Amino acid sequence: MESNNSTSTANLVKSYSSKFDANKKETAIILAAGHGKRIKSQTSKMLHKIWEVPTVERVCSACEKGLSDANIIIVVGIKADDVVKTVGKKKSILYAYQEVQNGTGHAVQIALENISDKNYNGTVYVFPGDMGLIDSETVKEFKSEFEKSNADMMVLTGIYEGDIKENYYGRIVRTKSNQSGKSGNRSNGKVVEIIEYKDILNLGKKLFATKLGKKNYNYSQKELLENREFNSGVYAFKFKPLVKLINQIQNNNVQSEIYLTDLIGLFNKNGYTVDAVSPKHQYVLMGFNNKSVLKEMDAIARRLAYEKLKDIITVDDPDDFFIEESVIEEILLMDKQGVPLDINIGKGVFIGKGVKLNFNLNLYKNVYMEGNIKFGKNVTVQENVKLTTFYGQTISIGNNVEIFSGDIIKGNVSIGDNVRIEAGVRITGSDKHSCMIGENIVIKGLTYIYGCNIEENIQIEHCVLLRKKICKPKNGKSTTLYVKYYLPQAEGIKFVEDL
Repeated sequence: MESNNSTSTANLVKSYSSKFDANKKETAIILAAGHGKRIKSQTSKMLHKIWEVPTVERVCSACEKGLSDANIIIVVGIKADDVVKTVGKKKSILYAYQEVQNGTGHAVQIALENISDKNYNGTVYVFPGDMGLIDSETVKEFKSEFEKSNADMMVLTGIYEGDIKENYYGRIVRTKSNQSGKSGNRSNGKVVEIIEYKDILNLGKKLFATKLGKKNYNYSQKELLENREFNSGVYAFKFKPLVKLINQIQNNNVQSEIYLTDLIGLFNKNGYTVDAVSPKHQYVLMGFNNKSVLKEMDAIARRLAYEKLKDIITVDDPDDFFIEESVIEEILLMDKQGVPLDINIGKGVFIGKGVKLNFNLNLYKNVYMEGNIKFGKNVTVQENVKLTTFYGQTISIGNNVEIFSGDIIKGNVSIGDNVRIEAGVRITGSDKHSCMIGENIVIKGLTYIYGCNIEENIQIEHCVLLRKKICKPKNGKSTTLYVKYYLPQAEGIKFVEDL
């Protein structure tokens, strides 16, 4: 009998899923049901972030862009509710619930239950949900190679570049010209099957025997361990042979699981063709099982971001900055205008989604910005400033503005041209009470401003202003109006005593 939690998750999966569209000739299956025990976190492995985006969302985005018009089926299991709610309800995205994790083959079996039309004649792609560096270009290239090959199945393989003793991936077993030849040389032969690392270790002194067609092949444990061509976990299948053979996979392995890798042998035995290709960049195949590899992947993402920007803007520390990917794309578009940007990014600066940069912008050390924030030209933001908005709010900053160290500005705030906000200031605007600061304003001292309308040519110092309007008298002679030491009436004063 299904538990209440399982029933609840199954209902959630159903409610968040789109309807499968049999007219789409491509379907991507993303495997995101795993335990992730070695990551040692209560957060789902699939929700750990690479360059501030959950890894499963990164894989999903690569499929959306790389396949252009595909059904995407995300297989969820451990912490399924969290994964489903994070990715969300979107067009062409379906979810499949793998309540008991019994291997990658089992996960694909469950995903395929979403395709009720057995006359579907499309291509099915499979991607691991932790492959957070895979990009749309790699997906496009893999699709192109599969279509050109006319194969029934294709595997995206990697070439292990590190210490061979630390290669724990499943090995690609290829035919060899003679029994003394080595497997794993991609120019040497056709793909016969994949053998998992644990099964290689279990061989001992026995030979691994396999066959392709009528020819038999034998491989020693040493030969397999030294094979550098590994299985990335990315596959392409023609739908009909996949559906025909997927339920024939056996669990006669060390893990007693249904391995998707066994399909290679099944495809070959049933007269279907299997091919394999490698991507241009090996890093796109990285997946993670622990924090150190996740950190390494994040560092690669940072390096890739820096490579895009290094000759366009100035980044003080290539190893310590964050600029969200859509903001990077906007910077690249600005650069195409042919006008020097003169944007300087200090060490530790964080620029989140929604921030709109502008020409001659200087962001000092540890500036943090996230939300709908729009900059004018010639703006300086000194170190440790924090600018944030909630959904639907906007911070708008005019031209020739200086924001000094440690200031906090959040919510609905509009700042005019030629404004100087000195250190120790906090400005807030809510949805109901926005804050408007006019042109030629100086704000200094320990000042807090909430929901105010401050007109031009005013200097404010050491004030607490809550929902106030400040404007110069129409007949005022001074060019600048000074407001100092304004404090609201104290509350709760009767509870305060001298010591």
